[in-house]
Amino acid sequence: MGTLNSALALAQQALTANQTALNITSNNVANQNTPGYTREVATWTENDSVTIGNLTLGTGASAGAAVSQRDRILEQRLQQQIQVQSQSQTLEDALNQVQSIFALSSSSSSASSTALGTALSNFYNALSSLTANPSDSSTRQKVISAATNLVGAFNSTANQMAGISTDLDRQVSGYVDTVNGLLSTIATLNQKISSTSPNTDAGVLEDQRQQAIAQLSQYVGLDQITNEDNQITLTTTNGAVLVSGSQAYAMSKSVVGGKTDIVAGIPATDVTADLTGGAIGGALQARDQLLPQYQNALDELAFDVATQVNQTNSLGLDGNDNPGQAIFQLPSSAAGAAALIGMATTDPQSIAAAAVGEGATGTGNAQLLAGLGSSASVAGSTPLDFLTGLLGQIGNAAASAASDNTTQQTTLSQLRSQRNALSAVSLDEEAANLTQYQRAYEAAAKLFSITDEMMASALNLGVTTAVS
Repeated sequence: MGTLNSALALAQQALTANQTALNITSNNVANQNTPGYTREVATWTENDSVTIGNLTLGTGASAGAAVSQRDRILEQRLQQQIQVQSQSQTLEDALNQVQSIFALSSSSSSASSTALGTALSNFYNALSSLTANPSDSSTRQKVISAATNLVGAFNSTANQMAGISTDLDRQVSGYVDTVNGLLSTIATLNQKISSTSPNTDAGVLEDQRQQAIAQLSQYVGLDQITNEDNQITLTTTNGAVLVSGSQAYAMSKSVVGGKTDIVAGIPATDVTADLTGGAIGGALQARDQLLPQYQNALDELAFDVATQVNQTNSLGLDGNDNPGQAIFQLPSSAAGAAALIGMATTDPQSIAAAAVGEGATGTGNAQLLAGLGSSASVAGSTPLDFLTGLLGQIGNAAASAASDNTTQQTTLSQLRSQRNALSAVSLDEEAANLTQYQRAYEAAAKLFSITDEMMASALNLGVTTAVS
């Protein structure tokens, strides 16, 4: 009877263990499409054997708690790559917007193909036409019209670039709000994990925390440290603490010089200049580093072109035989010149085509004005060459950002593939496991049934009877 009871116990343990394994596999299948879910496997443990006399007998096996198939180092590498790729994507998007202002493409970065380049060319061409017929009112009007179009092109370009900067600023502000929500979630999960699984993998809770950190990595660069009690400390890449244990330290925003700056850490410090990684890092890089370069260059072009024209016009006599006055209205310095440039006059007679002493039909000063288009009047370059150089910088930066983003995307895909190979649910593998555990369960049930029949037969002294 002792042997039959042992067989029943073995069968019962086998049924329970395989039922546990079936439940774990079923849970994997159910969560196959759950974001961040980590595949679980049953842990099989051989029970201690029993020695009776000279005979040693096994006592079966047990299925322990489910173990998540997780590689923490790989998870952290994946999160870091998400930060890098998200920054490169945001930077590429911003530079593509800058390119669209000038209608640039991968195949064309010529100044002549842009609205501003066309306006510059038309203006200097109009001045050249004036040298042939300085007294013709329609020719003079063409110069004024071309100057007005040039002012409009500068204003439009500057305003569109300022619009991109404003959009990036709004993105940064919105990202901070999203980041703070995720920080709170991670801190709460830290507390739950430390209280339920301080020394072992926390399963679903850890999945949720890793998923929240992965989402956070899309917005800001992070450094991660695993502490005692299975908690995680998160800091920005420049060391500002964001989460420590069950405490979240929210980012805050301040407006400095019309732009949103980010304050974080303990004590709270402005970390804007040092933040890298994620969409925030990309937006700040575009807003605070690249766009100001292009805006400054555009301002320099507008200021130098208009200043040279105004100074040269003042050397001659206008159509009314008076000293030439300013054609363009400008600020006192180049800062903001492209947005602030305007027309100081709309009178066609204000163009000083004649040099002093030539009379109203003279062309001496008109030739000087027309020559500005081919002179090195803007930072040692002609206006069109300077603009071409600026467009080349923008095009090269955009192409570099696109190439870098493609590389980062490839690396991210590779890491995700590695992670999925270990941690993602494979329905084919789970189907095979279900079949294996089903067969094992059926075998244990058969053992239980046979042992039950043998025990009934022993109790009835070999007389066949129905087992109940």
